[in-house]
Amino acid sequence: MSTQADADAHWMRLALAEAQAAAQAGEVPVGAVVVREGQAIATGRNAPVQGHDPTAHAEIVALRAAAQRLGNYRLEDCTLYVTLEPCAMCSGAMLHARMPRVVFGARDPKTGVAGSVLNLFATPQLNHQTVVQGGVLADECAALLGDFFRQRRHEKRAQALAAHPLRDDALRTPEARFADLPGYPWAPHYVSDLPALGGLRLHYLDEGPQDAPLTWLCLHGTPSWSYLYRHMLPVFTAAGHRVVAPDLIGFGKSDKPKRAAFHAFAWHREVLLELVERLDLRRVVLVVQDWGGILGLTLPMALPQRFAGLLAMNTLLATGDAPLPQGFWAWREMCAKKPLYGVGRLLSRGNPHLSAAECAAYDAPFPDRGYRAALRAFPKLVPDAPEAPGAALSRAARHFWQHDWAGRSLTVVGAQDPVLGPAAMRVLQQAVRGCPPPVVLAQAGHFVPEHGAAIARQAVEYFAS
Repeated sequence: MSTQADADAHWMRLALAEAQAAAQAGEVPVGAVVVREGQAIATGRNAPVQGHDPTAHAEIVALRAAAQRLGNYRLEDCTLYVTLEPCAMCSGAMLHARMPRVVFGARDPKTGVAGSVLNLFATPQLNHQTVVQGGVLADECAALLGDFFRQRRHEKRAQALAAHPLRDDALRTPEARFADLPGYPWAPHYVSDLPALGGLRLHYLDEGPQDAPLTWLCLHGTPSWSYLYRHMLPVFTAAGHRVVAPDLIGFGKSDKPKRAAFHAFAWHREVLLELVERLDLRRVVLVVQDWGGILGLTLPMALPQRFAGLLAMNTLLATGDAPLPQGFWAWREMCAKKPLYGVGRLLSRGNPHLSAAECAAYDAPFPDRGYRAALRAFPKLVPDAPEAPGAALSRAARHFWQHDWAGRSLTVVGAQDPVLGPAAMRVLQQAVRGCPPPVVLAQAGHFVPEHGAAIARQAVEYFAS
């Protein structure tokens, strides 16, 4: 071996072989080698899963083997090679062993302490300093890790698909469409065994403790999805509350029936009622916007003991015996004439502050026209006559809100909304017993939750007092 660089590459390849063996055993592929006087005296590979041992990192395994071979826990004339930047535990062990030199391959931006998160080896207060060389065969080491985690994600997706098989009459938006959405870091939850679902997979967010003092049930409208509540959710959870935000079937990450005729007012309502029961939601503040209110405002009369509050934004009770706002008719006509309208572009018109990535997030659930059956169906489903499906339920709900509602209520309206603006919201506010006049946001349009952080802070103070 002519140079130190050649020697480092040689020993790192041996560490890579150990990492590959770890991957074959189902462990995160990290391998290590301890070298003394030009000879490999010990090797190690990740084994915490197999050994039920949180300390069984590749470096620790190699250090233990080297110390046993030399009969000394001090490894003062050895070099350790490892394929991934060491963590705090392993770095501490190397310092205790008086390791003079450590060589690693790929950097670890999450837990690496040889320069990424911090540099433990360069801490002058410690009584030993170790020379660190990083980046040796970094691309090969990183590629092995990347391949492993890609395969693991593929296996998890396959398991999820097996747990929630896709019906022949529905589509499921590819998960890749939802990768790296700005401001939407939460883990998905799925349910497909609610009786009303008939095997369709419904997605929902569920954040915060189940025994929280309040649970915020956030229901979106069309053409949005749970992404609409990304500004409000962190405020609710920071207050110690629980947030559940489902995607209606046909929207977001939920399954999308291929036929517009599949969708029906009473069916969507039943799915939501079953979800509330399944998740055992209690002390619920119902948070609704657009269709979230058209459906959601009919829920508390069926489960009054579960609901404690109402936060309504730019929505209505479509009772069929009162004229719908003129702006709604224009919206319905536009949807009929231009069924392939850009969802993200629509959101940006009333919310010019949205970034291109945020607009793309609203488009994400609908890769092509085949996924848009719900977008075609929902404008036609709004009850517009006394005998229309859902109208009688909405009238019964109006009676509940006027006479039986015992919780607190808050309404917020975007003044620039041409569909369900201040006039429509005053009608709703007057139909809810004890509801104060709407809070008017002068610059907001239809999609009020896009201004949601301030609203959420006000709501937390109002409903938690």
